Amino acid sequence: MTPLIDPFARPVSYLRVSVTDRCDFRCVYCMAENMTFLPKKELLTLEELDRLCSAFVRMGVEKLRITGGEPLVRRGIMTFFGAMARHLDSGALKELTLTTNGSQLGRFAADLAATGVRRINVSLDTLDERKFAEVTRWGRLPQVLKGIDAAQAAGLRVKINAVALKGFNEDELFRLTEWCAERDMDLTWIEVMPMGDLGNEDRLDQYWALSDLRARLAERYTVTDIPERTGGPARYVRLEETGQKIGFITPLSHNFCESCNRVRLTCTGELFMCLGQEDNADLRRPLRASESDAGLEDAIREAISRKPKGHDFDYSRQRADGQMSRHMSHTGG
Repeated sequence: MTPLIDPFARPVSYLRVSVTDRCDFRCVYCMAENMTFLPKKELLTLEELDRLCSAFVRMGVEKLRITGGEPLVRRGIMTFFGAMARHLDSGALKELTLTTNGSQLGRFAADLAATGVRRINVSLDTLDERKFAEVTRWGRLPQVLKGIDAAQAAGLRVKINAVALKGFNEDELFRLTEWCAERDMDLTWIEVMPMGDLGNEDRLDQYWALSDLRARLAERYTVTDIPERTGGPARYVRLEETGQKIGFITPLSHNFCESCNRVRLTCTGELFMCLGQEDNADLRRPLRASESDAGLEDAIREAISRKPKGHDFDYSRQRADGQMSRHMSHTGG
């Protein structure tokens, strides 16, 4: 089958799939405190998610990342991971992974490892229990830390994703770095993005440029650029004193779109060709219109033909240009 190639000759080999918009946290940069969630009937069933993901795998997608909301709160989600394992077994899928808040890892880490998941990303912005409760609104830090323990015990490689928030976790830069180093975990910092209407949260006030964060790291460590590029948005350095890899995802201060190889599927079957653009394609309709996948595959190809060159996020003019109206939990983290 002809692989998926976008208008700028970039192969699309990476699909991020949101399996639910629900979450057991209410992180201030991701959700409103009183979220209105989608009606269940609008969500793709697990069988429909299997069919959609399998179509993408046939069309050349080699990496599948499961996201949410919190993917592990979706009822029956391990049956979906078990179904995707067949694509790992066949060799068509090179990697099956997920991004999680860690709250459910104590329950599911061993099962995830058994289905072929080898590494996971855990979102964790602070090691201070009080601040963790503040930023997640509902979260419990000890539960997450036990989940990370369970993941490592199950043999999963854990990477920590931290959102850089001015005035919130600036003072934990070295503590987080050293905690990750002690546990042999890589760490990626992410600039806060203008997603959704989050009430009184002012994104510009929260913005902590990663160029500043990197400069602070260089005051304590020898920071060496690594040429490694995964096709993803992160740029990497190595801290020579600890040997760990630190990633920087900078959608606002550095446009990373030139090598973008991914698209995002929401839990309702919308395909977003770019996180920072509103344009999307409805794949639920062709999926439900026929038991044949011919129309679905046509819809996927048509959508990829509209994948833009880059996103519209921009804080350089001191306002959140390119702000997206949808919540991050809808598109998938």
